[in-house]
Amino acid sequence: MSIDAKKAAAWWRELQPDPARKWSGDRAALARLRRCATVNMAMLDVATMQLFQRCGASLPSDLPRVALAAAVLAHVRDDRAGIHIARQLGPDMPDKPETAILKPLRFRRIMEAETPDERLISMRRLVALAGNSLSVTGLAEALLNWTEWRQRDWVYQYWNAGQTSAPTQESAA
Repeated sequence: MSIDAKKAAAWWRELQPDPARKWSGDRAALARLRRCATVNMAMLDVATMQLFQRCGASLPSDLPRVALAAAVLAHVRDDRAGIHIARQLGPDMPDKPETAILKPLRFRRIMEAETPDERLISMRRLVALAGNSLSVTGLAEALLNWTEWRQRDWVYQYWNAGQTSAPTQESAA
């Protein structure tokens, strides 16, 4: 059963300060979650429990995924909806890996992360490389519901596999 990423994004929005709306958010919760060195530490935070209840998680086995999401989402400052995270950070074209913001080796580490703590470290780096601005719903979906299908989609998007390379002068002649 998947956990509702849209509700996780709503939880994230409520934590964010918004001076325009005179909304103070919950800076203390964000700071606590940013300081969590492990997923286990994040599981102990009250804000994680609020996310757990809010997004429809119901089993003890869901708790590490929710804690991972809470600890990573706390680092996002701006929601950049509408662009796939892997596409945002990947190379312009498959044959130009040097254009990637998230270099292929680091992307591989994300794909190969096995433990929740490995994913915590790699996903926090991803958020930092994105300038703390990316799709909150997309990130929540990946953190809460990482499946083989989602992993393949990230690889496809990262490498911009649907695009063909620009023609070279030799092939155009």
